[in-house]
Amino acid sequence: MATTVRIPLPRAYRVADILAFHSRDVEGVAEQVRGGGLRKGLLLAGVPVVLDVAFTPAEAVCVIDHDGRLSKSARALADDALLNILGLRIDPAPFLKFARAHPHLGALARQHKGLRIVQSATIFEALTWAIIGQQINLTFAIALRRTFILQAGRQHSSGLWCYPEAQDVARLDLDELTSRKFSRAKAETLLRLARMVAEGAVTLDRNHDLDETMATLLSIKGIGPWTVNYALLRGYGYADCSLHGDVAIRTAMQRVLGTEERPDIAETERWLAQFSPHRTMTAAHLWASLAHE
Repeated sequence: MATTVRIPLPRAYRVADILAFHSRDVEGVAEQVRGGGLRKGLLLAGVPVVLDVAFTPAEAVCVIDHDGRLSKSARALADDALLNILGLRIDPAPFLKFARAHPHLGALARQHKGLRIVQSATIFEALTWAIIGQQINLTFAIALRRTFILQAGRQHSSGLWCYPEAQDVARLDLDELTSRKFSRAKAETLLRLARMVAEGAVTLDRNHDLDETMATLLSIKGIGPWTVNYALLRGYGYADCSLHGDVAIRTAMQRVLGTEERPDIAETERWLAQFSPHRTMTAAHLWASLAHE
């Protein structure tokens, strides 16, 4: 079963950035980039879904291909996921206007005009990716994520694997993760989060009170401020996330400021505060400065 959705794209939309983000896993287990388009697999209310996106200069032509009936709420999640994976949650223009005259970030903002934050398809995916990737290098994190998808996800009829939902992860045993190179701490945190979401103790819904959700997440053992801020950025598309605990942000800040030593977390937090309410886009441009040296 399939439904086609056409999403208008803003002027100077940077398709290459979107495709680069979704091609980080070279094995393409749950995301495939080919022919100038992308395919993303995910489970929505237990139904395997593939979002198949082709780009024209004016719009994204999106086919929602689902192996079963999608409820009204699940269909809404599919539409939501399309906005996320296309980076259409945050308009970059207000940040550019805000920062273009800044002595340190202005030139960088102008250089990467139109840069967008690409999100995970769902809030649960953003949170689990944050847990998986924290404090390890990107290559290893992507390999662990691939294992995670193959263990907890399911295949769409097209063959593409679908990123799991909380209920799928909650059924895993600890040994299934630790035997596949997950640290015990990561495995326990993933299972703890998944079971709380599956049981309704944590609500991951952008219409739910955000402060309440963040407070609940912070109360979970293994989830700290960095994980929550990353979830706000990649999951909710929140425009004012302070990623002062992120090592890459601190490294980029050191290079932008030209200091001999990398700033500590407290100093980074203070420096980023000047960019509120646009700290999410500030993080995007600092990350981009490392990728385009």
